[in-house]
Amino acid sequence: MAIAESLKNQRILLAGCGNLGGAIATRLLQSGAEVFGLRRRTDQLPQGITPVAADLTQPATLKNTLPPRLDQVIYCLTPSDYTEQGYHAAYVTALENLLVELKGQTPSRLFFVSSTGVYGQDDNGWVDERSPTQPSGFSGQQVLLGEQTALTSSISATVVRFSGIYGPSRQGFLQAVIDGRLNPPANSHYSNRIHEQDAVRAIVHLSTMAAAGETLQSCYLASDCEPARLDQVVQWIRQHTDCKAPADDARDGGRAGSKLCSNRHLLKTGFQFRYPDFRAGYRELIDQRKGA
Repeated sequence: MAIAESLKNQRILLAGCGNLGGAIATRLLQSGAEVFGLRRRTDQLPQGITPVAADLTQPATLKNTLPPRLDQVIYCLTPSDYTEQGYHAAYVTALENLLVELKGQTPSRLFFVSSTGVYGQDDNGWVDERSPTQPSGFSGQQVLLGEQTALTSSISATVVRFSGIYGPSRQGFLQAVIDGRLNPPANSHYSNRIHEQDAVRAIVHLSTMAAAGETLQSCYLASDCEPARLDQVVQWIRQHTDCKAPADDARDGGRAGSKLCSNRHLLKTGFQFRYPDFRAGYRELIDQRKGA
């Protein structure tokens, strides 16, 4: 079967079908897959996605709800609250509950949507899929536990670690710069990001490879091609759109490590970024705002 046609007739479950999961589901549907979207409120699913109403943190709601004969499962949950308990529930407990209900099924691939927050590096060096994962915060620690749960399951699993996702539905950073609420110091820490359309395309690309029987790694780091210091990104935005002067109480951007995320293994699969750097992505967002 040609890779371009490999998603046709694939039965794929999106476990967690919010903004990112819903966009992935839509793209898979357009590629010919039969797509099932699992979430608590299925009235918010994109058109054409077969609803699966369940709460993954509540095992009783999963009984007899999962569709049979699944080819792939894409796990794309986010915490309902951003506490340690919330992260554990979303990334570990809910996944364990899903895996219990999947027993007896034999999907060929489980994709676990993860985060570069599992890295704790702060030395401005490069990290890739083989770099040590020693997160200092509870969020990264719980996501890492979720990765391990996926990778030790009975289903062949691939973890996809996204850096900071931005785009039309995620403009908080851009808005903060425009409003003068963000003012990082010179030579601030390195930041890494990926446009949400490329995040969606990366999952669909790997899903297509899996459907075609291509060999996949157990982990891919998905970040654009140019890590950049936070103040460099802010300065570029200020040069390309009207921004308020930084407020006296503007945030400096905090500090969640300082590292350069390498996407070379993802590129080796043939994936091509539509937005290879922050300029390409933010230029389009700024132009769209001006045209609105």
